[in-house]
This record gives sequence, C-alpha cells and structure tokens, in this order.
Amino acid sequence: MLIKFLIVVGTFAFMEFMAWFAHKYIMHGFGWAWHADHHNHHKGFFEKNDYYAVVFSIVASSTIIYGNLNPEFWYLTWFGAGVTLYGVAYFVFHDIIVHRRVKIKFVAKSKYMKRIMHAHYIHHKVHTKDGAEAFGFLYAPEKYEPKQRD
Repeated sequence: MLIKFLIVVGTFAFMEFMAWFAHKYIMHGFGWAWHADHHNHHKGFFEKNDYYAVVFSIVASSTIIYGNLNPEFWYLTWFGAGVTLYGVAYFVFHDIIVHRRVKIKFVAKSKYMKRIMHAHYIHHKVHTKDGAEAFGFLYAPEKYEPKQRD
C-alpha cells in the first residue's frame, strides 16, 4: 500500500512540472489555437482550452483502466490516480478559485494562495501566444509574492 501511495504522491508532484511544460511549450506554442480563448474574453461557459482537460482525462483514465485490466501493469492504475488527483486540484484552483467559472465566495488568506493567484493573474496580463510568464499552476516562485500595501 505504501508503494501505491508513493506512486500517487510522486505522480501528483511530477504533474506540476508536466503542467508547466505543457502550458509553456504546447499551450503557448503549437497548441495556442486551443488555448487562445482562455487568454481573451469569450462568450459561454466552455472554452476551446477545455479540450486539454479532455485529453489529459483520457490519458489518466486509460492508464487506470489498463492497469486494472493487466495485473502486470498494476502501477499504471496509481499513476493514473495521481494524474486524476492533480486534475481535480487544478480544476478547483484554476477554474473555480482563480477564474470563478463556478461562482463561489473565496478570499485568499494564506501566503501560498496569494502567491499562486498573483502569479496566475500576471500570466493573464498577456493576451497573446508570446510574452507570458508564470506557467505553473500549483507552485509559484517567491518573485510572484504580491507586494504588501501600506
């Protein structure tokens, strides 16, 4: 059970790097056509950017299913669980808390939440494919610490 837990936790942590990489080099690269509406105002609840969630959920569910159907690849189930948990965390943070796609009352109080939200807002100051910074989702370096007001 410990190994399964470590696979899930390790995969979850690795997914932050993968999300950063995909965001910087795919979404702001050759995949900009799907991501552009996320940086610009659009009508409706759904965005083309949501296609990325569909793709990542297919990968996660496929590994879970394959790992369950093939006992010699049991570990894939737990990799898929880690990817899925990251996807849930991403959805809650990014879509609900930051972008308020689901209307809730949330005020960031912790230093961590203030930093990652500030970094994401800096990222969204750029409405084009090039010139953006802060591509992470659940981690932001100290340089994105919001300035204290007197």
